[in-house]
Formats: sequence, C-alpha cells, structure tokens
Amino acid sequence: MKRHAVLITVLFALTVSLVSVSAIFLEFYKLNKAQYINHIFTKYSVITQIYRAHSINHSPNVIVEANLAVYKLYPIRQTNQVTTILNNATLLKEETFKNLTSSLFRLNSNGFFMLNNLNDLSISMLEYQRKIYFYLKTDNISILLQDDELKPYVYGEILYVYTTIISVILFSFFLIVQKLRPLIRLRKKIILFGNGNMNISFKTSLEDEIGSISNEIEHAKEKIIQLLESRTLFLRNLMHELKTPIAKGTILTQMLESPKQRERFSSIFKRLETLINEFALIEEVTSVGDSKNFKEYRVVDIIDGAIDMAMVERENVTTTIDAKIKIKVDYRLYTTAIKNMIDNAMKYSDDKHITILIQNDELCFESKGACLKHPLKYYIEPFTKENPSKNSFGLGLYLVDSILKLHHQVLAHEYQNGINRFIFAKVL
Repeated sequence: MKRHAVLITVLFALTVSLVSVSAIFLEFYKLNKAQYINHIFTKYSVITQIYRAHSINHSPNVIVEANLAVYKLYPIRQTNQVTTILNNATLLKEETFKNLTSSLFRLNSNGFFMLNNLNDLSISMLEYQRKIYFYLKTDNISILLQDDELKPYVYGEILYVYTTIISVILFSFFLIVQKLRPLIRLRKKIILFGNGNMNISFKTSLEDEIGSISNEIEHAKEKIIQLLESRTLFLRNLMHELKTPIAKGTILTQMLESPKQRERFSSIFKRLETLINEFALIEEVTSVGDSKNFKEYRVVDIIDGAIDMAMVERENVTTTIDAKIKIKVDYRLYTTAIKNMIDNAMKYSDDKHITILIQNDELCFESKGACLKHPLKYYIEPFTKENPSKNSFGLGLYLVDSILKLHHQVLAHEYQNGINRFIFAKVL
C-alpha cells in the first residue's frame, strides 16, 4: 500500500469529493422539492374558499364547477378512476383543519334560524402519472380534483448541475492520473537502474516538475557510471601492478638460502596474494548489479564445491541436507560465501568442525566455541577480526555479507548451548 500512497491519496480525495458533492446535492434536492411542494400547495386555499362558499350559500354544482374551472381545477366523476388514483398516487402533502358550515332551518310560522356546524376538513395534494390532484374530504363528502395548471416537481436542472460538477471532478482526477503516469514510469526505470541496468535512460522532454526530476536523475546516473568506471579501472590497474612485484618476490624467495627466511617471506607473499584475490572478488561483488548469472543448483553441490575451495578434510564438515533441495544463485559467488563460513569455523571453533543444515528454509552453519564478543555488525565490517593473531585480513564475513545482499539475504547469528549458529537469512 505504501508503494501507491500518492495514488491512494488521490483516490481518497476523489471519493470524499464525490460523496460530499452527492450528499450536498441530495439535501439540496430534498429542500428544493419541499419548497416547491409547499409553494404549489397554497392553491388549496382557493379550493377551500370555493367549498365554504358553496356550503354556506348552497350554490348549484354548476356554479361551483365553473368557479373551480377558472383555476384549472376539474372534478373526477368516474368512480373507477378515482379509486385508481387514490390507491396509486403519491401523497405530496396533506393538511387537516376545522371547517364551519351554516344551515338555514324554519323554526315556525314566525321565522327561521341558522344552524352552524363544525366538522373536519382534510385536503391532500397527490401526484399520479405526472399530474397533480387535490383530494378534498369532509365527514359528508369527498371530491377529487385534477389540476391542469400545476406540474410535478422537475429535477432536471439540479441533475444537470450535479452531472456537470461530477464530470468536472472526474475529469480533474483523470488529469491528475495522467500527470502521475510519468512518475510511475520513472519509478520503474529507477528500479531497473538499481538492479544494474546501466543502459536505462531517464532523459525526457517534459518540462514540468517530474520532467525536471527525470533529467536530474539522468545527470546523476551519468556521474555514477563515470565514478564506477573510474573505480573499476583504478582497482584493476592497482591489482595488476601489485601482482607483478608479488610474483617476482615469490620467485626471489626461493633463492634464499635460509629455510626460515624463505618460509617467512613465502608466507608474506601468499598473504598479499590472498588479499589481492579477496579485493578482486569484493570488487566483482559490489559491481554486479543483476542476476543474469543466477541459476538453480542443488545445495549439496554448492557445499561440495565450497569444501573443495576451502581445502579441508571432508570429515570436518557434516551436512544434513536433502539432495533434492535447490536454490537459485550465482554459483561461484555463493560457493565462495559458504567457503568463507567453513574457513571461519576452522579458525575459531573449538573442535575444528562445522555442521551445515537447513532450518526454516534457511542455510545454517553451526560450530562449537565461545560466543562472539561483539555484535555481528562489528565482524562484517572490512578488516575486522576476533583474534589478530589469526592468519586473516578480516574480509571473510564482510565478503559473505556482500554476497548475501546480492542474493537478497542477510547474515544472522545465534548462540545457544555453546554453539555458534550463523544463518543465511532471507530478507522479508
């Protein structure tokens, strides 16, 4: 997830924007619709006034219908149609209130009296098939009126504005993703360069910030290549120049008459030659940046090769590894790493014996001896050794660590019950 943090952040911002805009427009739609319904519902006052006048004056139905028609209101007379509308229409708004009606009665031959009645009057505004209806209901009568003037609420304008804003947000997101694509390509190129592909080019014609970064990385790459070439040339020339006097010194050593001096000088020149060979191997390991030489080999074959390189007796090395187990490595380098672990055990273990096994899918080297006096990090530094009197330049574990890093592994150490256990641990 961390590898795509920028894209995830943009997606999160997009999601928040879309949800926020949608929520705002939904509330605005509800509010606007409610205001529209409240506005058109005011027409009910006209209907109630006409009804009240009819109740008080007992005017003919023709006059009532004529008054309603003035306001584009027409009664629905067919019972089936009324039932269908009432059962299927959407109720938009409804109000109930008290209504006062008056009736004239003859008391006797001397006169009349007026009787006032108070009853409930409810009026509902309905919507059915894109038409507006008013349903008037009292204790005595019920009337369904169709309004030809009013229209249902139309959300087309709000939908148009909402769609426009959402489209702008999505288009902005598309533009941001398009701007991030060069950054994604740049990341892939950096990975290839880090894996040793020196032919990769970061140069670009873009003039924005990402283009500037790409071109600066291209300049840095050129400087790195120059430094690597200078370093390689220097080390190779240095080792070549050192090998000549060492070879001459080795030859001249054989001409010494004193066996003691001859042995001493011979040992010195052998140590110098060993040091140069280790320098050459370190230079190779640190300059290798890809896995083109990685192939699958049986672990037992690699260990056999390491034992031969270490020139130790077979009985000094115990292996408990299944012959079917294979690993993908650079054979020569990985063999050298195991050989150095065998050499280390031969120099520092109490019984000059090492056990090689696989534990938790990791290669382990066990030998008896005292626990390390310092943390492992101290020993994998170049020119560091536990015992200065030992015939070593302190490059063994440093070389092992460098080879393991090339194979995406690290060197680890455990000590338990008098056993030093070095592990070629996998990098998680």
